[in-house]
Amino acid sequence: MTNHWNDLANSDCLMIIGCNPAENHPISFKWITKAQEKGAKLIVADPRFTRSASKADLYVRLRPGTDVALMGGLINYVLQNNLFHKDYVVNYTNAAFLVNKDFTFNDGLFSGYQNDKRAYNPATWDYEVDKDGKPATDPTLSNPRCVFQLMKAHYARYTPEMVVNTTGVPMETFMKMAALYGATGQPGKSGSILYAMGGTQHSTGVQIIRGYSVLQQLLGNMGMPGGGINALRGENNVQGSTDMALLFHIVPGYMAIPNEANHPALKDYLEKETPKAGYWSNKPKFFVSLLKAFWGDAAKKGNDFAYDYLPKIGKGFQGAGYSWIPLFEAMGAGTIKGMLVWGMNPAVSSANLNQTYAALDKLEWLAAFDLWETDTSVFWKRPGADPKKNKTEVFLFPAADSLEKEGSASNSGRWLQWRYQAVKPHGDAQSDLWYANRLGLELKKLYQGDPKAAFPDPIVNLNWNYGDDADVHLVAKEVNGYTVADKKQVVNFTALKDDGSTACGNWIYSGSYPGPDKKNNLMARRDKKDPSGLGLYANWSWAWPVNRRIIYNRCSADPAGQPWNKDKALVRWDQAANAWKNNDVPDFGWINPQTKAHITPDVSAKAPFIMLPEGKSRLFVPKGLCKDGPFPEHYEALECPFHNPVSKQQSNPAVKIWKSNFDKLAEVCDPRFPIIATTFRVTEHWQAGAMTRNLTWQSEMMPEMFVEISPTLAKAKGIKAGDWVKVSSIRGEVLARANVTRRVAPFCCGAQGFQNTVEMVALPWHFGFAGYITGGPDARKNYACNQLAPQVGDANTMIPEYKVFLVNVEKA
Repeated sequence: MTNHWNDLANSDCLMIIGCNPAENHPISFKWITKAQEKGAKLIVADPRFTRSASKADLYVRLRPGTDVALMGGLINYVLQNNLFHKDYVVNYTNAAFLVNKDFTFNDGLFSGYQNDKRAYNPATWDYEVDKDGKPATDPTLSNPRCVFQLMKAHYARYTPEMVVNTTGVPMETFMKMAALYGATGQPGKSGSILYAMGGTQHSTGVQIIRGYSVLQQLLGNMGMPGGGINALRGENNVQGSTDMALLFHIVPGYMAIPNEANHPALKDYLEKETPKAGYWSNKPKFFVSLLKAFWGDAAKKGNDFAYDYLPKIGKGFQGAGYSWIPLFEAMGAGTIKGMLVWGMNPAVSSANLNQTYAALDKLEWLAAFDLWETDTSVFWKRPGADPKKNKTEVFLFPAADSLEKEGSASNSGRWLQWRYQAVKPHGDAQSDLWYANRLGLELKKLYQGDPKAAFPDPIVNLNWNYGDDADVHLVAKEVNGYTVADKKQVVNFTALKDDGSTACGNWIYSGSYPGPDKKNNLMARRDKKDPSGLGLYANWSWAWPVNRRIIYNRCSADPAGQPWNKDKALVRWDQAANAWKNNDVPDFGWINPQTKAHITPDVSAKAPFIMLPEGKSRLFVPKGLCKDGPFPEHYEALECPFHNPVSKQQSNPAVKIWKSNFDKLAEVCDPRFPIIATTFRVTEHWQAGAMTRNLTWQSEMMPEMFVEISPTLAKAKGIKAGDWVKVSSIRGEVLARANVTRRVAPFCCGAQGFQNTVEMVALPWHFGFAGYITGGPDARKNYACNQLAPQVGDANTMIPEYKVFLVNVEKA
């Protein structure tokens, strides 16, 4: 989140799209309700009429996967009707920047597309520069090569008629939505966009979120109280897991992991990864301090701070990196021998589950850490499998529940909240930290005692001093950072150095534990005072970075430093005092570090987005940072019952198409699978089901797998409510109870003159084949709906396209 949960109450208009907080984040919905009680309007855009939709002032039913088309239409409406916040756009975005004269766009493809590689050469996706090498600009926004004019031309194609034909949203509904949300572009108003997996789990997922971002920048909603782009994390501490780099392409603190081809030495990494401007110019301080935290005394200036010890990534399986899909594809090809599964259940959560099962079958060993036997830990006895033929050795380790361990958890709003241990772990269960610590200690011992070890140094020299039982406070202190000479905690990341004199496990968390004692643990603070009146609660827990509650908050004030809305002031320049008066920690250079004088607002207004080299937010994304285009463009899902009404380019041209025996895709408009399917969550079950399908009371509330079917589809198929039906895709099939409901409905879409009506069904993804309940009465069946979903991912993140695929539905 750019903002935080409490801040939703400050919004004038909230758009829920790609998420369902009333059911999946129910406590959060109280802040939305508070906003409505103060007069805010709520828009819910969703293929299903959810409980969130039932509370909306305007419900927008859109076809799954057409978010970019919807956003494109809203962007065009805002531009054509001059609803954009012009002062904000000119001063705080890159709208005025001139773009390379060779950059073009033609019928769905940007310049530089290489058809044989299914990839772009983004050389033309850059700015024109002046004689000083800085981006050339036109503050009048009239130059035809400026970002603003290129964007205006790009989205002029997204007329209301085009949006209606593509998304299935009725014209009257779209126009109401555009007027309602477009009104937040008035200075002093703010609108918030909330999204979750409904926005990301597409082959165009990054471009969907970029579409939200472009709209918010145009309306001046970024950095504002009640504004922002707010990702609703689906599980507690998912934010913390990404902060701590449980994604393959980064190390802690969102720094790129070194690449073996481009970064053979530390000098190469720092030169290529450190921009010359923006706050990321401090990256050497953060990165060297991380190496010192990893390897302590073994990380010296003479050996590049043990840089050689840090693994360097290659291109990954078939050049696709190391995310979920290529890992399981590599596993299926037999190149991965073992797997540790910590609190996850891929035997239910993976896309194209039959490929997942075949991949698991090829492992030599699998270790699962969990509260119960999960579907993954017993994959070898799934329906249809012969345990006698499976050679994978499986280890099941009993893990502690979150209430049975102490430590921090980072919520969606970036608040690190310290939790205390409520009860001791049951039986032989241990915390994940305990297991990770023992694994580290054992590996060090094994490498130290093995004279044949090929390269023991990175393991043997690990700075691993957390005690036998892993003191969570020692870990938290190391994450905060300290000075190497005297082991004193640093106050925050501004104290980090690139000379090896400081160590820090994650620079963005630096400042969370700035002293030696538990009383210095700022994550444990619980002060309920809020002098801001904006729900900031600055002394409740601690937020990264440096306890800032709303990032990009320089944008909450005009270039002269005066809040756009004086009643919602985050930062304010006091002319009489020649100083900033702040409710939140400023997200800009506001104090001269040498003189301690406050920096005048005209200076800070030049770079309100301090992490970016250009200092401005990006309506146009340069240099191929988005692999599929610098402007969001609508493409259809890989499996789709319609031809793309917007361009001749049917689907995302930069998506990788997998070609193993299990990776099958239906054809466009495939007559065998004429129905759109999407997946969703219910309140009564948790993620892949292991947490709730093993509890009798949860199981009683939602015992069976079901599929939501419209009354028109039910009538056409002769299906009655409660019937068992078979839902099938080209990859597999699943049995489900028919829930005949108006929550889902058919869509009438297609290019003008070629429109047709297509039904949609929706399935929850919590069920499987193990646990107290599985989702159905037949032990010989697997009720996991992701047997149906395709193994294809977004061009940037490779997140699978769970939210749109094609199926057929028949009476079982």
